[in-house]
Amino acid sequence: MLSHLRPALVSMGLFTALLGLAYPLAVTGVAQAAFPTQADGSLIRNADGKVVGSALIGQAFARPEYFHGRPSAAGSGYDAGASSGSNMGPLNETLIARQKAHAAALRSENPDVTIPADAVTTSASGLDPDISPANARFQAPRIAKARGVPENEVTALIDGQVRSPLLGFIGQPRVNVLTLNRALDTRYPLIANEKGG
Repeated sequence: MLSHLRPALVSMGLFTALLGLAYPLAVTGVAQAAFPTQADGSLIRNADGKVVGSALIGQAFARPEYFHGRPSAAGSGYDAGASSGSNMGPLNETLIARQKAHAAALRSENPDVTIPADAVTTSASGLDPDISPANARFQAPRIAKARGVPENEVTALIDGQVRSPLLGFIGQPRVNVLTLNRALDTRYPLIANEKGG
């Protein structure tokens, strides 16, 4: 009995050290060396070095001077502790009412343009950091008016922020809302006491 116990304990200790300590440390080290930004959470910092968010997690922007992300069903909206979609089917009355309300609000701000689907639908996680280029362009007139800048300049800023599908065919073209809003603040800064999202 004791002759079987010793190899089992040695194997358990060896594999615990190898797979529980050495392997995670090696993977972490390689990630930090090869992809330090991604390994640290793709954090976005302001000019003072303060973290203002992550390029991977959406956040709520409600003011008219900023681009808005997709609607979020995560908790009270963009709650990373309650990441999820609404799990409502396409015939759910609550979902239909919510989408109609979003559409009505968007139509009032831009009545003659087709509303992009991602402007009224939530993502599966509720934390999608990106919107479609069409959604960003839909918001351009509001941004231009709120910031007092020409709409074509806002559209050019959007076009400069569009990211192509991975390898040219995986996914859709997209615009990261936080980086777009940071670029907007850099190019057309708000008065200091009015800043915020």
